[in-house]
Amino acid sequence: MADDTVLVGMDGAVATVTLNRPKAHNAFDDALVAELTRTFEYLGGRKDVRVVVLAGRGKSFCAGADLAYMKKAAGFSETQNIVDARAIAGLLMVLGGLPKPTVALVQGPAYGGGVGLVSACDTAIAAEGASFALTEVRLGLIPAVISPFVVRAIGDSHSRRFMLTGERFDAETALRIGLVHEVVPAKALEDRGEEVVQTLLRCSPDAQRRVKELVDAVSGRPIDDALADDVARRIAEARASDDGKEGIAAFLEKRSPGWWA
Repeated sequence: MADDTVLVGMDGAVATVTLNRPKAHNAFDDALVAELTRTFEYLGGRKDVRVVVLAGRGKSFCAGADLAYMKKAAGFSETQNIVDARAIAGLLMVLGGLPKPTVALVQGPAYGGGVGLVSACDTAIAAEGASFALTEVRLGLIPAVISPFVVRAIGDSHSRRFMLTGERFDAETALRIGLVHEVVPAKALEDRGEEVVQTLLRCSPDAQRRVKELVDAVSGRPIDDALADDVARRIAEARASDDGKEGIAAFLEKRSPGWWA
């Protein structure tokens, strides 16, 4: 429905999740966080959904926390604040842990929690006019719940810089520091997103799930015998999987694998 805070559109195996609070710049409140979490949990469990696209309706992608809700939260007890913050952390964990590729299309400003959403996606494409900021320190706060994903995306050095200054930065800077993967003209954003989606659909969904698990498993680990045993086991399992067998057979037989359909 037009007044829903989260819109979900299906196009074959592609689900597009659109933040739909344009008048509030798609800012977080407890209802939006809960609805997004339910939506991603639902899509993550659907076998017919192979790619999830995240977008924002209106001028902004996501302006972070809703000011009216922040004013309300200022009166929360410590326990209530922990529960509220844990809900946002849970949302990002669900999004970041989806067993299928995710693509963020950032058409406008992404601040605070909006940066967290971008960081939690596998691929992020920004329009040239998009802007970004981690403004929490200017409000006497810290970007705590989004920090695991932001630091993973842009590293310690850039995280310190932009978390400490709270300054805005443009799409080209976001590209340079690794927050987004591509910057395109605004009018080309959806088309480029569709190209990336089609590229993802050409790949094995089982292998994509395994890749996401692989990256999480090897990131930050020392390169030692234990890691070598782990990755050897993973490739052996992939070779023995249905998609692994189908992919090799299709290559040798010069045909498209079954998942292309």
